[in-house]
Amino acid sequence: MRLIPILMLVLSNVFMTYAWYGHLKDFRARPLLLVILISWGIAFFEYILQVPANRLGSTLFSLPQLKIIQEVLAMGVFAAFCVVYMKQQLTWDYFWASLCLVGAVFFMFRQLPAVN
Repeated sequence: MRLIPILMLVLSNVFMTYAWYGHLKDFRARPLLLVILISWGIAFFEYILQVPANRLGSTLFSLPQLKIIQEVLAMGVFAAFCVVYMKQQLTWDYFWASLCLVGAVFFMFRQLPAVN
């Protein structure tokens, strides 16, 4: 059951990452207003997944835990997007920043409080 909101958050991050950064590759020559409208349309699908994922996730995780899960997933999806779709190399700095998030996960989950 805990996996369902996490999977929904992964998918929502795929949509949002593309909405935020995909235009840099695919729509660079298009007018900015058009790109904004296209990005809003893509972001709509992110919200279709994000809102229910957060609602369900809030029954399984504390709010701070849910937020850190979201941030870790966002970094992971962004890394894959950068390398696979945008064909950009990640540096060691990205790795070190990701390790900081691993530390954040440790501190958020070391004591599992009861969910309200």
